[in-house]
Amino acid sequence: MNAPTALSHLVPEIRQREVPQALIDALKARFADQCSTAMAVREQHGRDESSFEAPPPAAVVFAQSTQDVADAVALASAHSVPVIPFGVGSSLEGHLLAVQGGISIDVARMNKVLSINADDLTVTVQPGVTRKQLNEEIKSTGLFFPIDPGADASIGGMAATRASGTNAVRYGTMRENVLALEVVTASGEVIRTGTRAKKSSAGYDLTRLMVGSEGTLGVITEITVRIYPLPEAISAAICSFPSIEAAVRTTIQVIQLGVPIARVELIDVNTVRMVNAHSKLGLREEPMLLMEFHGSPAGVKEQAETVQELASEHGGKAFEWASTPEERTRLWTARHNAYFAAIQSRPGCKAISTDTCVPISRLADCLLDSVAEADASGIPYFLVGHVGDGNFHFGYLLDPNDPKEREVAEKLNHDLVARALRLEGTCTGEHGVGLHKMGFLVDEAGVGAVDMMRTIKRALDPKNIMNPGKIFAL
Repeated sequence: MNAPTALSHLVPEIRQREVPQALIDALKARFADQCSTAMAVREQHGRDESSFEAPPPAAVVFAQSTQDVADAVALASAHSVPVIPFGVGSSLEGHLLAVQGGISIDVARMNKVLSINADDLTVTVQPGVTRKQLNEEIKSTGLFFPIDPGADASIGGMAATRASGTNAVRYGTMRENVLALEVVTASGEVIRTGTRAKKSSAGYDLTRLMVGSEGTLGVITEITVRIYPLPEAISAAICSFPSIEAAVRTTIQVIQLGVPIARVELIDVNTVRMVNAHSKLGLREEPMLLMEFHGSPAGVKEQAETVQELASEHGGKAFEWASTPEERTRLWTARHNAYFAAIQSRPGCKAISTDTCVPISRLADCLLDSVAEADASGIPYFLVGHVGDGNFHFGYLLDPNDPKEREVAEKLNHDLVARALRLEGTCTGEHGVGLHKMGFLVDEAGVGAVDMMRTIKRALDPKNIMNPGKIFAL
């Protein structure tokens, strides 16, 4: 493994390519009012939840079908102009920024659930379908889609970034749950990868290649995912601890003992305070685990009793149980509002968000040292984590007009990632590389592996028009 790089990744390279008027005219002729060059629309599609800034795209195409996407990409390819896919704009790593100019293809209007195959536990959707919309449309079948990154992200965006979230400890990530895709390639060709079968040994696994490719190899226009039976019983709980270490040690024991817990989330005391203020809650202001148990009534009861006993051994107290949907929603409000609560705690701030993931046995080592560094820095921060699978997030809250604060926050992030890599973890557990983690990818994978990725990129996208400037530089 290479030694971690210096802070050379802090600012993305802004290298705008010319977008000829001929392309704009061709897009307007083909798409009419589905193509906009209005500055307000362009600016909306030229920013995400990251702390980076870049000029907006030259135009936005609102695709309504796979053919729309194919035609837009083909026109862009003819002029060698970049294409940036856009879902709901919830990216945290600069994926949506037009750092080399180009056009944005908004797939939010492609929001149909195309088929529900309840007997096979699969569903096929267009990329603009959001996870909440999907679960609303399939709830009458007694099934659900478990991948929950917190934000109401689009399924297309979740596939592109290989998202996961709070349920990953039991149900896995998008990598395990995407069976097949329809993709528009860099030339405008439409291809299909995978099938609805649970397994296949036919050829290269192009589905896995596209899942997590962050729009750099093609535009995803259709996704087939696994869905699961709604558990017979669900119980949720929160438990407060005297320290983060106690909460983490409890989590490690729960996982190592094989308790089939569905969710286990860590919230530090800073985040609890922020959430209490934002959502008018009265949560105990100590480090906290939020847990959820799925299964039969007897199984859920047994899991919960086991976890409560383990937590008590580490000083866990103030257990609060919830078994009705309304009570569970109230408890999980704390987790899902954490990011927005943190942002509002310091008006005008920007968050630099981390998402390292380490083997569960090394979680305490990585997390506790990182907390100590963050506390010593003086930078306000929040900490949440899907700690059941070794994944956690710091959000460093900085004044975007203060270069010193950004330097301190980026140093904290750099040291955290370096620590995770030393412990055989990863620089990004779920957000993706985007702009922010390009240098870290080399540290993690090595020059040879990244060169292999470049070779694949050049072969599939010889003009480098598919979301260029992301994951690695060509």
